[in-house]
Amino acid sequence: MYKISVIVPIYNAQNHIKKCIDSLICQWNENMEILLINDGSEDSSENIIKEYMKKYPNKLTYYKKENTGVADTRNFGIDHSKGNYLLFVDSDDEIEFDLLTQMEKQMNDGIEVIKFKLKKVDINGKILEKVDGPIFGKVSGEEAFNLLVFKDILLDSPVVYIFKKDLFTRNNFKFRIGTEHEDFGLIPKVIVKAETVISKKVYGYNYIQSSNSIMRNNSYEKLIKKLDDSIIHYDDMIKFINTENLDKLTKDNMKIYYTNAIILKLKDLKKKDRKNYVKEIRKRKMIKNVQVRNLKQLIKRIILQLNIEVYLKLVNKKII
Repeated sequence: MYKISVIVPIYNAQNHIKKCIDSLICQWNENMEILLINDGSEDSSENIIKEYMKKYPNKLTYYKKENTGVADTRNFGIDHSKGNYLLFVDSDDEIEFDLLTQMEKQMNDGIEVIKFKLKKVDINGKILEKVDGPIFGKVSGEEAFNLLVFKDILLDSPVVYIFKKDLFTRNNFKFRIGTEHEDFGLIPKVIVKAETVISKKVYGYNYIQSSNSIMRNNSYEKLIKKLDDSIIHYDDMIKFINTENLDKLTKDNMKIYYTNAIILKLKDLKKKDRKNYVKEIRKRKMIKNVQVRNLKQLIKRIILQLNIEVYLKLVNKKII
C-alpha cells in the first residue's frame, strides 16, 4: 500500500496559503502526510499555519526553518518525509480535490514516476489555459524523457509529477541549493533514471495566475541569475550523462534540451550582457549539440554557428 508525502515549501505566502492547504486537507486520508515547511517567512504565514495546526493536528506536520530557498526546502521535505511517494506543491497553488484518488492505482502498482497535467487558473479558479503534453502508458525513464522532451513544456516542473521516493534516495538526487531554475537542473535526470513512467491526461494541478506570480518572474537580476545557474546546470548535466549508462539518443536529447533552453533565454538580455553569455555557449561548444535530423534543424544549426544574434531575431519574429 502506498503512502504519499505532500511537500509544501512556504515563503511569504499569506495571500494564498489557505487555499493551498484547503485543497490538500479535503482529500487527506490515512495514506497521506502533509508537510508544511516554513522557509523563514516574514509575513503572517506562520500565524495562518498555526491556526490550521490547531484545527487539523493529526493531518498536518509543520516545520519552521531559516530562509535558505526553495531548493533546500524541498530537500528538507524529502529528508523528513515518511511516505514512499512524493508530491511537491507550491504554497500559492492548489491541487484538484481528486488528484490523489486518480493516482492510487499507479502508486499501488509501484510506478516510479506518474506525470499529470496542469491548468493555469485565475484567483477565482477560472481556467485560463490547460497545458497539454504527451500521454502514454508504462515506459522506461529514458523512453519517457524522449517522448516528453520536445512536446511537453513542463518537462522539468516537479509539481506535475508524483515521484517514488526511492528514486531520489538511491540516486542521491537533490535540488541544487542556492540556484535558480533548480527544477531544470534536476528533474530531467530523475526522469531518465526511473524504471517506470506513466503520463496521464489528468489536469490535477492548478497554477494560480496573479499579479504577484507574474511580477516575481520579471526581475532582470533574476533573469541573469537564472541564466548563470542554467549554465551551471548544463555543466552538471554533461557530467551526469558522461557517468551514466544511457542510450545515445537520450544523451543527445538531454544536450539539445539544455542547450535550447539556455540559448532562448538570451533573447531577453541586454546586448552587452548577451555577448558574455554567447562566449560561454561557444566555450562549451553547445551549438554542436543541435542535432541535424531534418532540413529545419540543419538550417537552425547553420544560423546558430554563423550568428546567434541573427538566430534570436528570427526566433522573436517567429520565423524559425
